[in-house]
Amino acid sequence: MDSARQYAVASLLFDYMKSPSLRHLRDAHSVQKLAREIVNAVDRANSIWTKWESDREQITKAAAPCWIPVEDLQAFLNDLPGPSLSKTDVEQRLRAIWEEPYTTYPKEALMEGCLALYHSEKAWGTAMPAIIGALQEHIERETDRLMREQDESYRRWKEEERVKLELRFLSGADCGWTRVDRSEAFYSRRNGRTFRIVQGKDKRWTLSRIKEIDDKGELLGHYQGRSDANKALKTIAYADEPHR
Repeated sequence: MDSARQYAVASLLFDYMKSPSLRHLRDAHSVQKLAREIVNAVDRANSIWTKWESDREQITKAAAPCWIPVEDLQAFLNDLPGPSLSKTDVEQRLRAIWEEPYTTYPKEALMEGCLALYHSEKAWGTAMPAIIGALQEHIERETDRLMREQDESYRRWKEEERVKLELRFLSGADCGWTRVDRSEAFYSRRNGRTFRIVQGKDKRWTLSRIKEIDDKGELLGHYQGRSDANKALKTIAYADEPHR
């Protein structure tokens, strides 16, 4: 590897290690993206994007997710060494970057915040590379925040669904498996018949038909997994009742 290629790869690695987030550094998606960027740096000589020298390429890739106005990015790139770039040149290079594997289009949810930060930094006279760095940090923070909010929203939804299912069971309606008052056992009602399943110390599941939550019930079988018990229940729940 010649010195120019070695420098390009080292620059990518140094830029990657600047991230303050361990989560980002260890993220498989981020590692795949870095690997692709290293391959691109090594193979850039064969690129069809002949107007993009090393500095232009790095700036454009770094700016791709940041919602920087195309005209402003074009003006900055044209100040770097290389042939003159039209607005279409920049738009299509960005589009090609967005459509590469492990890369996505800029997140709509982050557009307003990115543009506000961009214009604020521009008004202060911040240089484009520094603005891009600030935007990358902003995007990382906001992405983490959105992920936490999504996780919290999902947990709330799961809890709401759990409560709905438990109330449905307690109301006497048919329903899937649910705990009652955070019980170890799961309860279900099918075809108007009530069942309980609980896992023993041997990890096997014991399926019983019950009339009340706390009664001993009628043993129906032992199963290696709940999926096996569910398969059996498809027949048991609809079998003719024995004549008494």
